[in-house]
Amino acid sequence: MKKEASVYCNGKLIGFHPNPEQLVKAVREKRRKGELPYDVTVAYYHDLNEVYINSDPGRAMRPLIIVENGKPKLTKEHLKMLKEGKIKFSDLVSMGVIEFLDAEEEENAYIALSEKELTPEHTHLEVYPAMLFGAIASMLPYPEHNTSPRDSMATQYIKQSLGLFASNFTKRVDTRAHVMLYPQRTLVTSKFYDALGASRRPAGQNFVVAVLPYYGYNIDDAIVMNKASIERGIGRTMSFRTYENEERRYPGGQRDRFERPRPEVFGYRGEEAYQYLDEDGIIEPEFDVNEGDVLIGKTSPPRFLEDVRELEVLEEKRRENSTTVRHREHGTVDWVLATEGEGKNRLVKVRVRTLMIPEIGDKFAARHGQKGVIGLIADEADMPFTEKGIIPDLIFNPHAVPSRTTVGYLLETLGGKVACMRGKEVDATPFDGENEKDLRNFMKQYGFRDSGKEILYNGITGEKMEARIFVGVTYYMRLKHLVADKMYARARGPVQILTRQPTEGRAREGGLRFGEMERDTLIGHGAAMLLKERLLEESDKVIEHVCGKCGVIAVYDQVRGRKWCPICGESKDIHPIEMSYAFKLLLNEIMALGIYPRLVLKDRV
Repeated sequence: MKKEASVYCNGKLIGFHPNPEQLVKAVREKRRKGELPYDVTVAYYHDLNEVYINSDPGRAMRPLIIVENGKPKLTKEHLKMLKEGKIKFSDLVSMGVIEFLDAEEEENAYIALSEKELTPEHTHLEVYPAMLFGAIASMLPYPEHNTSPRDSMATQYIKQSLGLFASNFTKRVDTRAHVMLYPQRTLVTSKFYDALGASRRPAGQNFVVAVLPYYGYNIDDAIVMNKASIERGIGRTMSFRTYENEERRYPGGQRDRFERPRPEVFGYRGEEAYQYLDEDGIIEPEFDVNEGDVLIGKTSPPRFLEDVRELEVLEEKRRENSTTVRHREHGTVDWVLATEGEGKNRLVKVRVRTLMIPEIGDKFAARHGQKGVIGLIADEADMPFTEKGIIPDLIFNPHAVPSRTTVGYLLETLGGKVACMRGKEVDATPFDGENEKDLRNFMKQYGFRDSGKEILYNGITGEKMEARIFVGVTYYMRLKHLVADKMYARARGPVQILTRQPTEGRAREGGLRFGEMERDTLIGHGAAMLLKERLLEESDKVIEHVCGKCGVIAVYDQVRGRKWCPICGESKDIHPIEMSYAFKLLLNEIMALGIYPRLVLKDRV
């Protein structure tokens, strides 16, 4: 006899049922009749013998047409009434024609993509085939011709693209923002672009692309770009960074002040750093600034109050606390906003803009998961050209297509060419776009080879290329991974107070991490002295005096030139020892626990 099925509601066990299939059917019928809310879903897991009923908020749900005995419940009469405005979409849900399923109930459903595929076993029919994708995936052109990992990568790249993130960006003070200067609508597009409003806020440009290797500069995923195209403005973005500072109040009536710091202020940066400041200590718009330049001049009261003796008038010593342009950044002051903070304190925000022109190392991506980093910016004269004199903006490596099977990329490139010639966008909606045959026919109509291949000439030698080259128009997005924001090197710089090791991260002028795997390579090479140099000499080397008798770190009085051991007293058996400061710190922490660590000294053989 079969065990009773466990029934869970929103993850909690609420009871058991002897006939789970009947329970599930009853719940579904009640939902379709409107006796239960439309967002209640039910699923039965045969292998676990468990029923899950869900009604909690936050579940992603999608509409599907109900199918009974191989026929959809949605009829032509329903569609006619919808067009005439007699009924709404919500009425179809309450009538039990369409229902919303979440991911869990979808596991129990057998969904057909189109009416032609319907069989008596099917339970549901897609409202529109492309609706099986999410919002971003449905915007991809020809995604059904790519492998699924590439499509998921493409959705990630769309999120990272630099376009027009907000129409009111001139009045916003985001900490970090990017805006593309000349964004373009997509030539090869999807019906969902207009539905989602994405065509009114584009995030890329249409590039003329030639698919061929170029002297090894586009090896692997690299791309070669035309210098003249970049000079004409292709791929240009404006980067914004907002700096802010506030006049705070402190206990005892002291407060910060926005002003031009005077030379007597502790931490004064020198006259040059304050050259752009107004009398009120705030910079004015349209000044070009570099790293270290002060944007908001501010002085603060001292951190610790000195003892003020009776009858003694002590002038308040103030310290410098200005806001400066970050390390390795530059730009032009775009906007200055003076307002009030939460505690009615004065608050100043300064927005700095920087023109980011594409350079070697910048990342671009097509809408097929085909990312690429600029490997060379070639002179226009050195670029290949067609019989009609068209020079590509970008050269794409042909080896990037077969292994990834992004056939959608090739179809988009062909479709882009068709769109340019006929002056009308090509529809590439998933499962419902213009197919390859249509595109090839259009190519023939306009006097081109239907394959999209053309004769190209070598820009360097002037010779005609032996192979015919695939040339077309592809929509490319510039991604936020800009080499200018990532490039970093350091010879020397600040160290942490506690461990005396170099600080971490580019923003803090930190050292470059030499990790365990890098250490392993030096061990493998037998480069012991280089290892010592990287991990000790260039990090936190310190010379400590150690007592030879008791093995404790001794004290060295530099003023008197005396060495003495805290345990043995003054001793002649004290030796300078080279060690890492982090190790010395460990010894101090062990001592703080009441443990006596001893260093046993021996002469080096």
